[in-house]
Amino acid sequence: MRSDHGEGLTGGAASARAKAPARGFSARLSERFGDFEFAPDLGSRIGTLTWYRGAATCVGLITATLLLAPGFENPIYGNVPAPVSGAEFEATQAQAIKPIGMGSGTGARLAATKLVAPLSDTPERPILEGSTRLASGGALLAALTRSGIGAADAKTVGSLIAGAMPLSDIQSNTMLDYVLGRRPEKSQPRPLEKLELRAAFDKKMEIIRVGANLDLKVIPIAIDRTPLRIQGTIGSSLYRSARAAGAPAKAVESYIRTLATRTPVSRLGSDCKFDIIVGQARAETGEVQLGSLMYAGVSGCTSKMQLAPFEQGGKTSWFDGGGKGNSTGAMAMPANGRFSSGFGMRRHPILGYTRMHKGVDIAAPWGSPVFAASDGVVQFAGRSSGYGNFIKVTHGNGYGTGYGHLSRIYVRNGETVRRGQRIGAVGNTGLSTGPHLHYELYRNGMAVNPRSVSFTSTQQLTGGDLGQFKAQLNRLLSVPVGHGAVKDAED
Repeated sequence: MRSDHGEGLTGGAASARAKAPARGFSARLSERFGDFEFAPDLGSRIGTLTWYRGAATCVGLITATLLLAPGFENPIYGNVPAPVSGAEFEATQAQAIKPIGMGSGTGARLAATKLVAPLSDTPERPILEGSTRLASGGALLAALTRSGIGAADAKTVGSLIAGAMPLSDIQSNTMLDYVLGRRPEKSQPRPLEKLELRAAFDKKMEIIRVGANLDLKVIPIAIDRTPLRIQGTIGSSLYRSARAAGAPAKAVESYIRTLATRTPVSRLGSDCKFDIIVGQARAETGEVQLGSLMYAGVSGCTSKMQLAPFEQGGKTSWFDGGGKGNSTGAMAMPANGRFSSGFGMRRHPILGYTRMHKGVDIAAPWGSPVFAASDGVVQFAGRSSGYGNFIKVTHGNGYGTGYGHLSRIYVRNGETVRRGQRIGAVGNTGLSTGPHLHYELYRNGMAVNPRSVSFTSTQQLTGGDLGQFKAQLNRLLSVPVGHGAVKDAED
């Protein structure tokens, strides 16, 4: 048993020794000199025997490289072609590529050969086609003559176009495409054979020579004037969301300005949806012109609006769905009623003598609402001798307002109020002969005539105007979303 086991081990060792020569030289060298470094790091262990041996190895390798390198005394010359001259030089110049700054004539001409013969007269093309840009309609004749059209033909063209439309109506940068025919002799201008121009967005003109005369042909262009309607969610930015939906930049700016007349745009929630309708004219040839804003709407949230322009008495204003226009004036009317007594000296109806009346009286039924004339802070709210129940509000910039003879007070000292907010009710408290509101206006602490500052007024459509406006609004709301959407050329 032991002999067999020993023989097996001996056979394995012999096999391992038989495979040993197959290993590489580097592997066997690594086994023999495992701790030997052939390329030590000269940045570490400076001053040791290993470092000096590595430095000596480096110097030896550099020396061997220099000894084996070719010499520098004898340069190596390349193959340089011999210089050319005469006809060969001209041929090489015609085919060479040189910088323009060095007078390059590349592609301009080739060297002449014996087959080239001079001409006694330069031939002309039978026709010339060209185009020019018109600065304005008034410069038509100058543009035609500058293009080589004879004075007589240019004058005829001007008369034909002026007979069809005013030259001033031709937009600037209009392109004129023309064709000039063969002239009888070089001293004469070429005759005009054909002229084309887009005289207007919906009109094209052609002037064609028929015999000795020039005839004008007006070609109408069909226009689709269906407005462009764009909707979307406001999100984090109304402007960016509307632009991303395809609304033109100018239309978005007009839309935001229109909304701002009714409510601060910053108060519109991100879940609100904008609705923009812009005038649009689409020609059958593919051109598109965008007009002004025709509708501004907000939906999908509590801040709902429908605003559209309506012309009344030669003036265009914006109205909401109920025919209510924009509010004008510096301050809101504090109560719905009529002015029953003005500002200034008067005989007091109760005291019986003349004294200063520091405000105006607005006659209104008892209990009618009293509104804050403008945004401000309540400075006083309570009983005040002859004023009865009295409220005083400061509005900033030295202005303040007072409201007297109230039957009820709905605000307290220090409270912030908004313009048009209900702050009290008409009454008959204090020195008063009947239900009315005593309203005062202060400037830098001094009472001034409240009627010197315009009160807010709101335009309201009624009757036939209201019917026409609602019909117009319904037509706009029937426009499909995304109709005729186009890419914004301003981008």
